[in-house]
Amino acid sequence: MKPSVEQLENLLALRRDDRPEEGYWQDFLCEFHHRQRERAVVKSKLANFFGRVAVWFSDLGPSKWAYGGGVAYATVAALALLMPRGVDVENIPASPVNYQVVPAPALEPLDQLDLSPSTHGSAGEQVF
Repeated sequence: MKPSVEQLENLLALRRDDRPEEGYWQDFLCEFHHRQRERAVVKSKLANFFGRVAVWFSDLGPSKWAYGGGVAYATVAALALLMPRGVDVENIPASPVNYQVVPAPALEPLDQLDLSPSTHGSAGEQVF
């Protein structure tokens, strides 16, 4: 059932004076943007991450390759240095501690040494 031309003219004449209330368009835009943000949040964060990575790789220049290679190399080097290695530890059997004091060899007292000027150089010293 199609409306006639006269019915359409009457309907348009009735609606011509109708105006939305004040702030209708502002509220509409706020609600529209809010729904858009909700849909963006609902998207998988993992898919969003892969999308960003794909965009980053599509814009790669030589400097980004160099930076990426440097960061990857530094990461691998840091992991290689910081990873604990499997070390075999041998348990040494306990042995008793010896508390016996061994006396040091006696030193010749200094007053028995002949330090007179007449014996100077006679102890194997060479004078140049």
